[in-house]
Amino acid sequence: MIVSMTTERIGPPVTGDERETLRAFLDFHRATLALKCAGLSDEDLRRQSMPPSALSLLGLVRHLAEVERAWFRRVIDGEDIGLVWSETGDFQQAYDATSATRAEAFDAWEREVAHARRIERAAESLDVTGLNARSGETVSLRLVMLHLIHEYARHNGHADLLREGVDGTVGV
Repeated sequence: MIVSMTTERIGPPVTGDERETLRAFLDFHRATLALKCAGLSDEDLRRQSMPPSALSLLGLVRHLAEVERAWFRRVIDGEDIGLVWSETGDFQQAYDATSATRAEAFDAWEREVAHARRIERAAESLDVTGLNARSGETVSLRLVMLHLIHEYARHNGHADLLREGVDGTVGV
């Protein structure tokens, strides 16, 4: 299932094994980001929070596409690929969405989410490891999933404020 702007959030299970619970929490946060962006124009999605910050809802989508790509494809799957918008490896570059479109940002994000899901499901266990080239550390799939949950939760808080600033919508 690809998270799209029409996806409803399904709450994580109150019982379940570790992997099922991590997967469900990550998908819950992915769906939350999509819901925060639902129904807005490209212009609204590009609206920046406040100077000098370049943060916008589309910038968050682009940033999280980079995060998904880096952690699942580059670290866990060992793919030798560059980032999409962060040529120097500075993930903050993806925040600059001044000329971005919903289609461009969401297409990239949904592709990276699909890759991440494929990689996670193919892994034998949460103990599968990959090399984080930035730190030189070997990290587990478990750590990557927890990190992504944290990353989405933090940025969904930003998305709450951004969405409220665009049209007053709260509590999505």
